[in-house]
Amino acid sequence: MDTDDLSKETRRAILFEAERFNHDLTLQFGVLSRECKDEEDYIEKSIQLIEEMKNYDEIDLYDMFFGEPPKMEDFHDALRRIIENINEVKKIPIEKRTYLY
Repeated sequence: MDTDDLSKETRRAILFEAERFNHDLTLQFGVLSRECKDEEDYIEKSIQLIEEMKNYDEIDLYDMFFGEPPKMEDFHDALRRIIENINEVKKIPIEKRTYLY
C-alpha cells in the first residue's frame, strides 16, 4: 500500500509526528507502508517498528539519521508521542476515519 491510502488521522498520528521530529524518521514509516496490506496492518507494523527502535543504540541512530543522530532522549520522546497518537487513532472506528479517496 501507499501512504496516500492511509486515513488523515493515521497520517497525522504517525507520519506528521515523525516529520515534526526529523524527516529521516518519516522515511522509516513511509518505507514501512510498502509492506502493509491495509491501514490496520500499517498501524500494527508501525507499533512493532517503534518497539524495535526503542532498542536502537547510538550506532543505529547514526546510520538511520545519516550521520547526524539526534539525542537518544529526544528520539525516545518522539517515539512515545507517536505511540500515544496511534492509541488515539485506534479509538476511532475505521468507518469514521477520513480518507483522501
